[in-house]
Amino acid sequence: MIYRAIGIMSGSSLDGLDIAFTEFTETGGKWGYEIIAAECLAYDEAWKTRLASATSLTALAYQLLHAEYGHYIGHAVNNFIETNSLHHRVNLIGSHGHTTFHLPNKKMTAQLGDGAAIAAITKLPVVSDLRSLDVAFGGQGAPIVPIGEKLLLSSYGFLLNLGGIANISINTDGNYKAFDICAANSILNTLVGKLGWLYDDGGKMAASGNVNDDLLQELNALEYYSQPAPKSLDNNFGTTVALPLIKAANLTMEDALCTYVEHIAIQLKVAINNNKQQTTNNKLLITGGGVFNTFLITRLSALLAEENIEIVVPDEKLVQYKEAVIMALIGLLRWREEANVLASVTGAKQNSIGGALWLGTEA
Repeated sequence: MIYRAIGIMSGSSLDGLDIAFTEFTETGGKWGYEIIAAECLAYDEAWKTRLASATSLTALAYQLLHAEYGHYIGHAVNNFIETNSLHHRVNLIGSHGHTTFHLPNKKMTAQLGDGAAIAAITKLPVVSDLRSLDVAFGGQGAPIVPIGEKLLLSSYGFLLNLGGIANISINTDGNYKAFDICAANSILNTLVGKLGWLYDDGGKMAASGNVNDDLLQELNALEYYSQPAPKSLDNNFGTTVALPLIKAANLTMEDALCTYVEHIAIQLKVAINNNKQQTTNNKLLITGGGVFNTFLITRLSALLAEENIEIVVPDEKLVQYKEAVIMALIGLLRWREEANVLASVTGAKQNSIGGALWLGTEA
């Protein structure tokens, strides 16, 4: 079978809306893929502020934003289809939306971006609300990308995503374990945002600083890191837990960035080392915006140098749009009524076929 689908992802770093059009092939349970077109639609300051502050809204204001953001996504998809001449080629849209509330211990998670609105604007089938069923089954609702890593990228033993939150998947002979490691780009981007920058280009400012050992010890001692998997972080972890520690340290911007990069690299190494015995495959695939932070990758490479881990950075499209591609696949699996979230990863009672299906086509 051949499927052509669009995947939508908005990450915790708030850099923009990722849109990827991918052609998937499935033969006898074996999946392949090719990214045909992809782009990141950068958020303007108004949308950044509205998404970042969504959890402080009243119930009515939140629901109005949910609907408006769904229409925003729908129009963005229509423009993407027009720009890339994809008319009559898209079978389905898988939309993750933007995570706001994430409280799996209370069996609740929420993502902005009304799937009904997207379907109404695009006139296409849309699968949204991808995490809720797993959470209802007692899972963390995160990470959900390992099903795509299992079906599309099974040649790697470790798969690391360096987004707003860093998360990792471990492949043990086709069985997957995954969890969120730490806040990553969301912290670094927030820090340099005070300078009016979107990000620290290549980690150059961080590289010019020095590690503050006291702050580093405080960060590494945070309770979350000692918790066993499955576990996940909400977007507020960085702003309510990590950032106050950084602010209290009263460091220069260079030293704050350098210290937090070292913290990320250390936590990544710990996560890999703690699970290295579970797989004989030492290939580590790294994707996400953090790949472009040369200083972070250099520090991680140095820490893993003696661990016999082979770091693989794929082509730029996969680096930037892996999660959007997998959201499209998750939507297709929902359409096929096949499991699209793995209980082995999230800790749920069972694998689930998650997602709300909205048919934008005429009946």
